[in-house]
Amino acid sequence: MDAVTESADLHARLRPRLVPRPRNAALYAQAQREGLSELQARILAGRLGDYAGELAPLVSPSLRYLEHPERLADGRRAAERIAQAVVDGEHIGILTDYDVDGITSHVVIRRTLVELFGVPESRLHSLIGHRIHDGYGISLPLVERTLALKPQPSLVITADCGSSDEPRIARLATAGIDVVVSDHHALPQEGPPASAHAVVNPTRDDCPYPDPTIAGCMVAWLVMSLSRSVLIEWGVLPEATPKLSPWLSYVALGTVADCVSLGASPANRAVVSHGLTLINRMDAACWRAMATRLGEDSVPFDAETLAFQMGPRINARSRLDDPYAALHYMLAEDDATAERHLATLDQDNRSRKAIEAEMVEEAKALALPALSADQPAILVFLESGHPGVQGIVASRLVQAYGRPTLVLTPAAQPGMLTGSGRSIDALHLRDALQRAHELAPAALPRFGGHRGAAGVGVPHERLDEFRAAFLQAVTERLGNVELGPRIFTDGELSAAQLDLATLTELDALGPYGREFDAPLFEGEFLVENLRVVGADGTHLMLELSAGVVSHRAIWFRALTPGELPDFSVGDRLRCVYKLSRNRWRGRESLQLMVEHAERDP
Repeated sequence: MDAVTESADLHARLRPRLVPRPRNAALYAQAQREGLSELQARILAGRLGDYAGELAPLVSPSLRYLEHPERLADGRRAAERIAQAVVDGEHIGILTDYDVDGITSHVVIRRTLVELFGVPESRLHSLIGHRIHDGYGISLPLVERTLALKPQPSLVITADCGSSDEPRIARLATAGIDVVVSDHHALPQEGPPASAHAVVNPTRDDCPYPDPTIAGCMVAWLVMSLSRSVLIEWGVLPEATPKLSPWLSYVALGTVADCVSLGASPANRAVVSHGLTLINRMDAACWRAMATRLGEDSVPFDAETLAFQMGPRINARSRLDDPYAALHYMLAEDDATAERHLATLDQDNRSRKAIEAEMVEEAKALALPALSADQPAILVFLESGHPGVQGIVASRLVQAYGRPTLVLTPAAQPGMLTGSGRSIDALHLRDALQRAHELAPAALPRFGGHRGAAGVGVPHERLDEFRAAFLQAVTERLGNVELGPRIFTDGELSAAQLDLATLTELDALGPYGREFDAPLFEGEFLVENLRVVGADGTHLMLELSAGVVSHRAIWFRALTPGELPDFSVGDRLRCVYKLSRNRWRGRESLQLMVEHAERDP
C-alpha cells in the first residue's frame, strides 16, 4: 500500500461513525406506560441499557433516595474518631486531592467542622498537594509537610484520596497521627490501607453501601453527616444542629466535575439535582461571582455550567499552579474576594487552553504510528509537555480516535515520567493498569484511578517495557471490540420538534452527565448562512433550515486556526446536534449546538 492510499485508509478509519443508541426495549415500553412521552422514553431507553428497576428515583431525583451513611463500611468508626477529635480539641489536618472533587470535599469538611461543630480555624490545617511538585494523594512531600506542622495534628481526614497510600499512612501513624480515609477510587488488590484508623470507600468489597459510583465529595459529605449524628448522640451538639444539606451545592459541583455516573445512580442524580437548586439561589459568593463573570443570561446554572464553566476554572489552578486559590474562591465570604480569586482562576484557564492546544497537536502527531498499526490503545510521551494538562489531552485523543489513551510527561522526580489516562466505555482503565503492573511491575511502580480515568508513574528507562505491557493488557481485555471514533445519537427530530417545548421536555429528565449523556440528535439541514467566529477563528456560526424554518446554530472547535470550512451556503449537511437555549437580555430562543457535520454526498 503506497503512502497516499495508506493515508486515505487511515483517514477513513478515523472518520466518526454515526451510531443509533441501542435501546432497552423493556424500559422504552415501561417509560411510556408510566406517562413519559415517546421522546423521553427514547432518551431513557438509550442510556440505561440493563436497568430494570423503578423509574421514579431516576426521573424524579430526590434526597429521600439517599442511603444512610451507617451503611458505609468503617463509617461509624470514622465518624466517632472525628467526633472525639472535636470533643478533645485536637488539631485536625484536612488532606484532599487538588481537583474539583478534592476542593469541594475540602470545603464540605472544613465548613462542617467550623460552622456546625464549632472547631476554631486555628486548630485546622488544610493540606492539598501540588500536582507537579507533590503528586497525587498522600504523597511523601505532603507527609513531610504534615509532620513539620507545629502543633502537629493528631488526626488527618482525607477526601478523594488515600486508598492506595499505605506506606505514607504508615509513616503518619508511626508519628502518632490517626488517618481517617474517605475516598472513592478503586482500592489496591491488597485491600484498604492497613495503617489507617478507618477507610470509608464505597468500592470496598465488604462495603454494603449500595452505590459505589458516588464521588469523593459525596463520601466526605456522608462521613461528616454521620459525625454530626454521633456528636448529637453523645450530647455534645443539640438536636437542632443544622444538617449538612446546604453543602450539597458543593457536592453537586464535585460530582459533575469528577465525571462519576449520572445514569443508574439515584444518589448522584439526587445530589446534583438538589445541589443545582441550592446553587441557583445564589446564596454563596462563589456562585454569584461566577454568574457575574458568565453574564446575567447564564442563570439558572445547569449541570453543563458546572461541567464546562466552573469545573475547568477550578481545575486549571491546580493544573498549572498552587491549588489554594481555588479553595479560597470556594470559601470566599464576600463577592469582592470571590471575584478576585475567580480572576486568577480565569487567567489560569486561558493559559491552560493555550497549553492544551499545543499539546493536543503534538500528541496527535505522535499517535499516528499507533493508529496506522491499528493498535488498541494510544500511549504518547510529550517530552516538553505540561503534566497538569495530561488528562485533558488524553480526553481529546479518546474523542478523536475512540481508543484508550495515556499521555505521559517528565515528572518532578528525576528519571520518572508521570501520566494521565482516559478510557472508552468498553475498558476499565484501572483494571487494565493492574494487569500491566502484573506483567511488568518494575515498569509501573505507581498507579491509581477508576474505570474512566487513571494516573501512572513510570521510570523513563522502562517506557518501552511499560508500553508493551499496557498494550497487552488492553488487548486481553478488549478482545474483538471494534474501535474507532463513534458518535451515538438519539435519532432524528421532526421539523415540528425543533422548538423550546421539546427542550423543556428533555430538560425534565436532567441532570445529564457521564453515563447519562445529554440528548444528541442527527438530521439533514440546508446551510442558509455561515461565518467563522472566535478570537482564533475556530468556531462556526450557522443558520440551518429544516423545512420552512431556519435555526441559529453554533459549532465550537469546528476548524483549526486558519482553516476554512469544506462546505458553503446552499450545501446540505448531515448534522449531529444538541438543543440549547440561547438567552439574550432575558429572552430565550432555540439554538442548535453542532457536534459534527458532514456534507451529504
